[in-house]
Amino acid sequence: MVQNIQFPSKEEYPEYAEMYMQWVKKDDTLLHQLEASLAATLALIEPLTKVELKYRYAPKKWSIKEVLVHIIDDERIYAYRALSFARNDLTELPGFEQEDYIEHADCEQRSITNILDEYKAVRAATITMFNGFSDTALLRIGTANGNRTSVRALGYHILGHELHHIRIIKNKYLKIGA
Repeated sequence: MVQNIQFPSKEEYPEYAEMYMQWVKKDDTLLHQLEASLAATLALIEPLTKVELKYRYAPKKWSIKEVLVHIIDDERIYAYRALSFARNDLTELPGFEQEDYIEHADCEQRSITNILDEYKAVRAATITMFNGFSDTALLRIGTANGNRTSVRALGYHILGHELHHIRIIKNKYLKIGA
């Protein structure tokens, strides 16, 4: 059975997360949207050339490959937070420095096939994990990087974060308006 995970209330996530939450559909469920975004991201990225994947729209901006690895890293970290909070672990979790993660990810040495295989595996694991959470677990609250958030809000954050970056790829890298 697929969980019908509804959009969280504003009290369930920190104010900064609104920049991601604004991109998700409030009238559709989390798991359906995670599956749809997986398909849409693959359809957008798979046809790109090696030159397009290495493109940076400005100095010191990430390449498309680096943006994809960042999406994967963020999803893994936020999924771990969701697991911790769902299991009622009250340990405050640390933040992470995204620039350091990308600097040491060796993205340009990886093939796009390898990156997309990892993306698909991480997304499948995220969907499976969220589908297994009880209604009670989805509403549990924890603290990460000084911010209190619910388990279900973390799932929507994962989705909204990806949608945010895909919009940037479309608008600034590929110039195809979103």
